[in-house]
Amino acid sequence: MSRFFSQRYRDLTPYTPGEQPKDTLYLKLNTNESPFPPSPLAQKYAKNASGSLNLYSDPESTILKKAGAKALGVPESRLIFTNSSDETLNFAFMAFCDESRPAIFPDITYGFYPVFAQVHCVPYREIPLKDDFTIDPADYSGMRGTIFLANPNAPTGVLLPLSAIESILKSNPESIVVVDEAYIDFGGESAIALLPEYENLLVVRTFSKSRSLAGGRLGIGIANESLIRDLKTIQYSINPYNVNSMTMAAGAGALEDTEYFEKTRREIIENRAVLTKKLKALGFSVLPSAANFVFAKSPKISGEALYLKLKEKKILIRHFSLPRIADYNRITVGTSDQIETLIAAIAEILEE
Repeated sequence: MSRFFSQRYRDLTPYTPGEQPKDTLYLKLNTNESPFPPSPLAQKYAKNASGSLNLYSDPESTILKKAGAKALGVPESRLIFTNSSDETLNFAFMAFCDESRPAIFPDITYGFYPVFAQVHCVPYREIPLKDDFTIDPADYSGMRGTIFLANPNAPTGVLLPLSAIESILKSNPESIVVVDEAYIDFGGESAIALLPEYENLLVVRTFSKSRSLAGGRLGIGIANESLIRDLKTIQYSINPYNVNSMTMAAGAGALEDTEYFEKTRREIIENRAVLTKKLKALGFSVLPSAANFVFAKSPKISGEALYLKLKEKKILIRHFSLPRIADYNRITVGTSDQIETLIAAIAEILEE
């Protein structure tokens, strides 16, 4: 870092994104992208929008609000669209965390949470997952801070039932509970159903996974009107035109194309079951996943060694070095052909 870098950030450990190789020889199963392209309607809308890129995008994301309200069954006034769900989360850290309201989240979860806390200089507390990598709602009872829960959790894929989310909301009426539902479309019930009863709930969703728009960078926040106004205040203080016109159009198309969404989502869920079964047949332990990835370990090889050997074979999976999960790897659910290629490569490695 330069001598001009702010002292405030000199000890900051940035988020480490998954590898994005420049050559196309790799089979990428490391960043939980959809193996399917955006819907034809999303592509059509984005192409049509390209002709107006000389103009600023709509800061209110009007077309997205209309499509989102219809798809999610909530009023437009309860929606905010952002440049990825990461931006929604960033806004939430800025709006609802400070020196007197620390951020609270599990010790094993989405790696951006501690980074956002450090960037905004707010204290944070990490609550250990149970030995089976589940969350105990009782651990979050009566918190004095803002709670962030990825559900299904990442990188484990483990789902917290809606009843558990509700118990956390009930036990923290004076605290915001942010439920990060990046993977909810692949299993489980959304906390959106709880919004009418709980003013302290913020649900965060992404278009990167089930909507096949990871490269578009589009996220959404769903909450009561007062919380949305808080988030809009942050948006308009940083970048009012945060969602570009082509992404906005693509997002509207992705929301409207329910047939394509259901088809690709269903295929990923089916492929997840196949991948889990094949890994178990090779002796792996696989956590129950409600996401578009599985979290697995083998008694025959370390997580890091498997990751490195697969990389030699031009297959990328995600390995984390945290001690509690160092034996595991997170593997994105791909197409049937991709799964066959992966399993064949793993079988070869285990036989070496």
